Amino acid sequence: MLSAAVDTSARRLAVSLIDAYRRSLSPHKGFACPHRLLYGESCSGRIRRAFSEQNLPAAVQSAAAQFADCSRVSAFLRERNSRGNVRCIVIPCCLPI
Repeated sequence: MLSAAVDTSARRLAVSLIDAYRRSLSPHKGFACPHRLLYGESCSGRIRRAFSEQNLPAAVQSAAAQFADCSRVSAFLRERNSRGNVRCIVIPCCLPI
């Protein structure tokens, strides 16, 4: 079991790293999160919120579930795009889990 101090520190570090990613890398990667394209909220936003609101084990579980969901959304959008219903190029930003 994690102590409260370790849990809080780890979650704060995770939020800081996500913020750095959103400021420094995300705007320059050249593609959008498939989850954001379909639902309006990116994986980084949902995962950041999980680390802000949940304990560490629950937030890690939420992050894994989010990446898996994003992978499914990416496959859905690629399929939809291949039928000509969408004009965007969908690049999976989340590795299959």
